[in-house]
Amino acid sequence: VQLQASGGGLVQPGGSLRLSCAASGRAFSSYAVGWFRQAPGKEREFVAAISWSGSITYYADSVKGRFTISRDNAKKTVYLQMNSLKPEDTAVYCCAARWPTSSDGRRIAEYDYWGQGTQVTVSS
Repeated sequence: VQLQASGGGLVQPGGSLRLSCAASGRAFSSYAVGWFRQAPGKEREFVAAISWSGSITYYADSVKGRFTISRDNAKKTVYLQMNSLKPEDTAVYCCAARWPTSSDGRRIAEYDYWGQGTQVTVSS
């Protein structure tokens, strides 16, 4: 599975962005997907995850209620809708795929495939 994240950019605090994670590979619909982010000088952190079917989602506490993860398996794409953005959301966001397990997908080590990131900058 190859992944490519897109949709980042510069947005003012309180604004919105929608990130996309486009995948290639016939088995994409079988994989769970997660979004992670890494701010300058900080470690990569979990943002959100979605099951292979899209019926189960998990969020980091810092984004819960503001971000929504979804997927369209027919389009082989996972989305991250980000609303009410804050300056502390500034980071490089990347998506990753893993074979489904009972885990909630918060751990980086669980993921087998990683895409290149997209920069999100929240600033006035």
